[in-house]
Amino acid sequence: MLWTRILILPLALLADRLIGDPRSALHPVALVGRFIGWWGRPALVPPSIQRLFGVLMWALTVILFALPFCCLEQFFPWYLSLVAGPLLLNFCFAWRSLEEHAFSVVHSLQEDLADGRRQASLLVSRSTSDLDPGQVLSAAYESLSENLVDSIIAPLFYFSLFGLTGAAAYRAANTMDAMLGYRDERTRLGWFSARADDILNYIPARIAGALLLLYFAWKGRFTSACETLRDDRHKRPGINGGIPIAIIAGGTGVMFEKPGVYRIGPGVVPLEEAGNEIVAAVRVVTLMFSVLMVAALLLLGSLAKYTGI
Repeated sequence: MLWTRILILPLALLADRLIGDPRSALHPVALVGRFIGWWGRPALVPPSIQRLFGVLMWALTVILFALPFCCLEQFFPWYLSLVAGPLLLNFCFAWRSLEEHAFSVVHSLQEDLADGRRQASLLVSRSTSDLDPGQVLSAAYESLSENLVDSIIAPLFYFSLFGLTGAAAYRAANTMDAMLGYRDERTRLGWFSARADDILNYIPARIAGALLLLYFAWKGRFTSACETLRDDRHKRPGINGGIPIAIIAGGTGVMFEKPGVYRIGPGVVPLEEAGNEIVAAVRVVTLMFSVLMVAALLLLGSLAKYTGI
């Protein structure tokens, strides 16, 4: 029901801030990750059918992961949905845990460069063994910036449109891209996962970009954010990830660097000084988007009641 979504969304945000993302081998995303790890092995099927196999298993994985969420929405009474719904939605997005991962890199780096590199390796696919302290921080805060879309805005967007089923389907699709969407031996198996993720994130990335620009306009840094978006967003591969990364880099004045691949942002402010501002931008945009979604659902509910739909 529409009105349950209106209540579940803020309750899920509250649950996330209070308890974070539970770390357990039985976490639904961990379970789906193990399932993807089982079928997402290139040696499992001949190269000639890997693309077709990847499409079929993508669909099966989305269905299996989203089915329990769909059943709760369809068959549970509303009062149980209000209890279980925020917890289930909390499995599909990550807000507090993104900050915790970034802070773990910062704190580890203050103690030991090797430990900072190890913590950063948990966030990014690039090799971190030779990164200097600034590049380690860049990996951490770049991951936080990019995942504003993948781990916050997009799942909440699909929840607002399609309920828990939509959020779960998106989370399964995004997890497959994270595990298989690389140009290596997994290219054939993961090509559809990568393309689907691009399509699913297209609108959320641009909503996040618009809200980030509004935030930095409020902070008096609109011009720098716009200029970096214009000049640097295409430096990062893909059609979506460069948007939040470039705007946050320009708005805070930092430079994100993947050695030998790209540098994004003006680099006039050290990452050591801008960390709190990056976290603040992600927090504010998360809240802005959530308020907009609740307002949109309220408006939709009022229109439905008025028109008798």
